[in-house]
Amino acid sequence: GPGRLLLLQGGARVGEFLFADAKIRRPFFANLLAPGGIPVTRAWPPVEGVDATDHADMHPGVWLGFGRVSGQDFWRNKATMKHESFVVPPAWKEGRLEFSTQSSLLAADGAKMATMRCDFALAPKGHELHLTWAAAITPEMDGFYFGDQEEMGFGVRMATPLTEKAGGLVTSSAGLKTAKNTWGQPAEWCDYSGTINCTQAGIKIIPDPANFRPSWWHNRDYGVFVANPFGRQAMKQGETSRVEVKRGDTHRIKFTVILHAVQR
Repeated sequence: GPGRLLLLQGGARVGEFLFADAKIRRPFFANLLAPGGIPVTRAWPPVEGVDATDHADMHPGVWLGFGRVSGQDFWRNKATMKHESFVVPPAWKEGRLEFSTQSSLLAADGAKMATMRCDFALAPKGHELHLTWAAAITPEMDGFYFGDQEEMGFGVRMATPLTEKAGGLVTSSAGLKTAKNTWGQPAEWCDYSGTINCTQAGIKIIPDPANFRPSWWHNRDYGVFVANPFGRQAMKQGETSRVEVKRGDTHRIKFTVILHAVQR
């Protein structure tokens, strides 16, 4: 449909990919369901009286965003990741759905800063649905850099019943538990899970080991969790990070999320 792909499996909806939303000026996945039809990301738009409605235009579901890129803010929708085309149209191939997009990174004044190609794959695997997002960003300006903020990287906003405030739990590959204890810490993955209608369900984020550095984690008990390889100082892990990318070079970054659900 206009500005979106409706994602179906066996005729049943499993989510949406939105690439031209007027308020959220970057591509994102919304209303994702784990196998069995269990909602694992917060309803988008959030439902008044059912969901917390904070950050409604910043935490839509699953997204890639950057709060500081050469002084521009793509997290808070002040700058724009403008969809240009599907360079590879959606197609079912070897047991998974694949598609690729190209976007322009535009500053608040409309100036083009970079191009971004994103390669997506969704693969059902038993009680899991694997979603992979690989981005390749090529600057078209001098002085392009990724800055240092909490709001940088690959984010998920959990369904309200799965948040720690509702009884859910964040765990990490380092053996730490709770959003508070995993916040700012390095880990190979983090999982945010809880129970809905006697079903244990959640989402695991796995940064690709080939990324330029491991991720620290911006996790909160109200349901946001973010794999952040950029915010070293913001996450209280050392000196301010500044990742410079020369004009014409390409910076690559990749993440996988696993949507999982098992009846208890």
